[in-house]
Amino acid sequence: MRYELMFPEQIRKAIDENWPVVLSLGVLEYHAEHCCVGVDTLLVVRAVEELEKEIDMVILPPFYYGAASFAVDSPERKGTIHVKSEVLNLFGKELFSSLLRIGFRNVHCLYYHQSENSVQGMPTDLSFKLAARQAIFEFIEREHGEGWWGREGSSDYYEKHHGKGENPFNWIQIYPFKAPCLQSVWKDDHAGLTETSLMMAFCPEGVDMTKERKQWYAKAADDANIEYGMRIKADIMHELRKALDSKDNIYTEDLQS
Repeated sequence: MRYELMFPEQIRKAIDENWPVVLSLGVLEYHAEHCCVGVDTLLVVRAVEELEKEIDMVILPPFYYGAASFAVDSPERKGTIHVKSEVLNLFGKELFSSLLRIGFRNVHCLYYHQSENSVQGMPTDLSFKLAARQAIFEFIEREHGEGWWGREGSSDYYEKHHGKGENPFNWIQIYPFKAPCLQSVWKDDHAGLTETSLMMAFCPEGVDMTKERKQWYAKAADDANIEYGMRIKADIMHELRKALDSKDNIYTEDLQS
């Protein structure tokens, strides 16, 4: 259910039933001449739209304005939009603080841009990960005061971290669109075989194979095809389904590693 179309009574139902609240987190970046600039976000958006048909969820308006960087090419006449990570962090903290105050406790942010480095993180996801931690710490302190962790009521804190109760740091989860366990099976690239095939499967209108592909990173797209894309898509959707189809706020680290 799209958040901007929800009525307050529907929001209360989603909170009471602990629906996943999903944010597609991405960038607008040059992907050679044969792909549109929204690749890294559109793939997530389309996947979430499909999963909504199976799982009760709240879909937040997608965020396209991440830290794309100009590593691929300069932006002039190419289309890349880059927002600095420190700005993203401020935005993310305000967004997450609002979601927590509304009452959501099952927020999922899915990203694809530079997700091959998901273990160490890259500017976009790191900015939002830090923002999530900052928002949660401030929210708990606002609700329970300073010293909340040291009180007797927190004596089961570590047990909760091992799945025996609610862990507040699972209220907001940020993880890659393509699970880490799939990285070695389906190699990442940029506008090459993998991304172009995925676009054919998820968002065919964002691909035009009549365009030239002279950059080194785009040449592998010559072999891109929808059948290959559908095979990758099936694995991605399987992992995302496990991650989102849970009301228990259990982070997908075990599912995706």
